[in-house]
Amino acid sequence: MSSSRGKFITLEGVEGVGKSTCIEVIKSVLEAAGKSVVISREPGGTSVGERLREIFLDEGEVRMTAHAELLLIFAARTQHVHELIAPALAAGAWVVCDRFTDSTYAYQGAGRQLPEEEIARIEDIALGSFQPDLTLLLDLDAREGLERAVSDAEADRLESEQDEFFERVRNAFLQRSRQMAHKDRYRLVDASRPQDQVHSQIREIIKHFLNQTAEGKKR
Repeated sequence: MSSSRGKFITLEGVEGVGKSTCIEVIKSVLEAAGKSVVISREPGGTSVGERLREIFLDEGEVRMTAHAELLLIFAARTQHVHELIAPALAAGAWVVCDRFTDSTYAYQGAGRQLPEEEIARIEDIALGSFQPDLTLLLDLDAREGLERAVSDAEADRLESEQDEFFERVRNAFLQRSRQMAHKDRYRLVDASRPQDQVHSQIREIIKHFLNQTAEGKKR
C-alpha cells in the first residue's frame, strides 16, 4: 500500500463536451508518471450506483420529481465515495471521475431550479468536507454539446430536456468555477476547439498539477 494519499480529479461540463476521451488522456499522463489510476463515473461506479444510474437516465421515468432526482444522485454518490473513491485514494491511487457534486449544483440546482442551500445541506450530510483535488470544466455551447451527445444514440431522460435547461446548466458551471476560483480547484478548458488542442491543454494541466503535487510533498 502507498504511504501517501492519491488525488481525486473530476471532469465536468454539459452533455457532449468530450469527457470520455479527455479521461483517457488524463489516464495516459498519470500512468506515464507512475501513478496507479482508477476511472469512474457518476452516477455509477459501484453496483448500487450503476443500478441507480439506470433509473436516473430511464426516459420512462418522466414523473420523477426534482427532489427525488437530487436524493437519488446523492444516494449513488455516498456509496461511490464510501465503496470506491475513498479506499482507492487511501491506497495511493489517483481517481479520475466523469462528474461529481459540481454537476449536481449545475443540473439539479440551476437546471431543475432547486435552491443551492438545499443541495449544500444534503452534500454536508452525504459527504462532509469531501471534495475533488482538481476539477476540469470543459466548456461548450449547450446546443452544440447536445447535438454531439445525441448524434449517434437515442436521447436519455436528461438529454431530452429543452435547450433552456442546458443553458442554465452551462451558466451554472461557469458561475461556480468563478465562485471557486479562490480555492484553485478549477481549470477551464474551451471544448469548442479541435480535439487535439483540447487534449494538449489537458495534458499540460495534468503535468502542471503533478509538478505542484510533487513540490508540495518536498516542503
